[in-house]
Amino acid sequence: MKKCAFLSMDSLENFFAYDDMAFEPLKKQGWQAEHVSWRKPDVDWSNYDVVVIRSTWDYQSDAPAFLACLEKIEASSARLENSLTLVKWNISKDYLRDMQQQGINIVPTLWFESFDLSQVQQGFQEFASQQLVIKPLISANADHTYRLSPHSLLSMQEQLASEFTHRAFMLQPFLPAIVTEGEYSLFYFAGHYSHSILKRPKSGDFRVQEEHGGLLQNIEPDEEMLTCARHALASLPDDALYARIDLIRHQGEFAVMEIELIEPSLYFNMDPQSAQRFADAFVETFGQG
Repeated sequence: MKKCAFLSMDSLENFFAYDDMAFEPLKKQGWQAEHVSWRKPDVDWSNYDVVVIRSTWDYQSDAPAFLACLEKIEASSARLENSLTLVKWNISKDYLRDMQQQGINIVPTLWFESFDLSQVQQGFQEFASQQLVIKPLISANADHTYRLSPHSLLSMQEQLASEFTHRAFMLQPFLPAIVTEGEYSLFYFAGHYSHSILKRPKSGDFRVQEEHGGLLQNIEPDEEMLTCARHALASLPDDALYARIDLIRHQGEFAVMEIELIEPSLYFNMDPQSAQRFADAFVETFGQG
């Protein structure tokens, strides 16, 4: 039986993780899967045939060390998925600029290398919006992501300057659709469509992650959503074993909020066949164990 490592955190306590649901479907096709923390020292990655990056939801706190771990995996005999090429492209959210240059509709965005109050304030005029969202270019789980009004920007000035003076970030208009309609996530395994969900924030919040109280439901995507997702997939620099494409409605059209290729939750719990589809795509890519 071949071996597969699901790269994870040291502990998934206080997180919602569903990767275990793929273990049995993989086992039935000859693959033994187990969790291995990316922070665990002295792992012989050549003991595994494939290493799949999964619930590494703390990588943003030390991205250089995380990439160093992936470099070690890449140098071993194990196959890394998603590929290092995709990770390096996707780890900083300025990949969205690359997608935009390829004609993909993204949420309007301004990009900054360091915090300057006056430049951030100009974002209210630039986007003709009284609500902005600021987030680091390297982030996960909505860490250091804030919704700002002109007043809260001033009151948070010192905190934001501390967090972003040496951290590149992006600025976007707050889109009311995140509250009134929600954010859509479409999942693809080895290029094949699997399932979709709608994520809504809890009352009084704007973050849709379960850890922040977000509410989830299954949905059937319409053709416009599927077309947008297909175009997003076509813009990637390498094939992806798994991809989660997050869409939001803006000015009557769907815009890509993010395309998650490193550690997205795949929400196997939301579709009873999704873990099997993942296992099938895995075997399609790497063969029977």
